Amino acid sequence: MAALISVDRLHKHFGATEALRGVSFDVEPRALTAIIGPSGCGKSTLLRCLNGLELFDAGRVRIGEVTLARENGLAPRDLAAQLRQLREEVGMVFQGFNLFPHLSVLDNVALAPRLVKKLERSEAEARALALLEKVGLGDKAHHHPSQLSGGQQQRAAIARSLAMSPQVMLYDEPTSALDPSLVGEVLAIMRQLDEEGMTQLVVTHEMRFAREVADRVLFLCDGEVVEEAPPEALFGAPRDPRTRAFLRDLR
Repeated sequence: MAALISVDRLHKHFGATEALRGVSFDVEPRALTAIIGPSGCGKSTLLRCLNGLELFDAGRVRIGEVTLARENGLAPRDLAAQLRQLREEVGMVFQGFNLFPHLSVLDNVALAPRLVKKLERSEAEARALALLEKVGLGDKAHHHPSQLSGGQQQRAAIARSLAMSPQVMLYDEPTSALDPSLVGEVLAIMRQLDEEGMTQLVVTHEMRFAREVADRVLFLCDGEVVEEAPPEALFGAPRDPRTRAFLRDLR
């Protein structure tokens, strides 16, 4: 099966610091891939490069039919158009919920389809309501974010990303800001999307989720993909000593 996401020799610098050192991997359609690794290893930077929030220095990213490539540090002439196309294929969920506090939950979810896809208000709101029902927030549509729990706000953020009909969902530690009692409700939505065939790439510190739900796990360390394997292999018999040390320290 052809990969839906293909990352080839990705490099990213912040000044003298090399955050990504030739990262390469593929993600097949309908797969849930977990990215794990120590703090500061490049996980969040990688996701931000995949949706165009960070412009990488060298390498190639393809998501669906959209490709963004840089050679010798040069960006393509139509960079802005390529970034716009890339972002239309990708939904992004952050650690923080990033909901507009002055808008209702319904308006938060319906806003981007109205502005970017030029949907009529009635159509955008109907889709938003359906997505809020999907994530268990149908009765909260007219609430403001401050009236929701952290878990509910993160579910609303997932609905907002889904409203753009992305091919891929990216999550940057989506449960790290939540009270432990609320983590499960967010992970349940991701499980549901996995069962429905959504391609998902998840930076996570929830090792149990990665082990039980992911199709593949990438271990990043010092800006490199050190090891990539199905979860039973990576967690059960890691090959690289850095992977073994990381998993040992979690116990």
